[in-house]
Amino acid sequence: MPSRRGAISLSDTEQEEFLNQGWTLQVASIGHKGFPHLIAMWYVVIDGKIHFTTFAKSQKVLNLRRNPKITCMLEAGKGYAELKGLVIEGEAELIDDTPFIAKVMGLVGAKYNGIPAPTDTPEAALKVASKRVVVKVNPVDVFSWDHSKLGGRY
Repeated sequence: MPSRRGAISLSDTEQEEFLNQGWTLQVASIGHKGFPHLIAMWYVVIDGKIHFTTFAKSQKVLNLRRNPKITCMLEAGKGYAELKGLVIEGEAELIDDTPFIAKVMGLVGAKYNGIPAPTDTPEAALKVASKRVVVKVNPVDVFSWDHSKLGGRY
């Protein structure tokens, strides 16, 4: 029996839409003992790539400085026939540029608070941003599924 993986994969357009509408991203880096370090992050998509901010001294940043491999998963659905997901394996790029960090923080704030994206950066935001970095996910491989495409057949 042929695999149905291709039949349930999200198209590039569906992946983009799912990622743009998604809410909480599961992010895994590799801890110093070799185990996955898994956390949940809010994020935005800029130029088709995931971006999120975090404290520069956080465990995930320490892990990514040691080994930039990162895996991100976004999922949705409750019943089996509704399950949809996207996994991105990639290389993390750490960006330490305070104005850009503040911009990403503003975009994340706008997305999760339902407000317009800021057009300027207040001085207070730059101060907060100075303690953070942006993690940009550069995809190496992508896996996706949408069980609704099975039409109720398993």
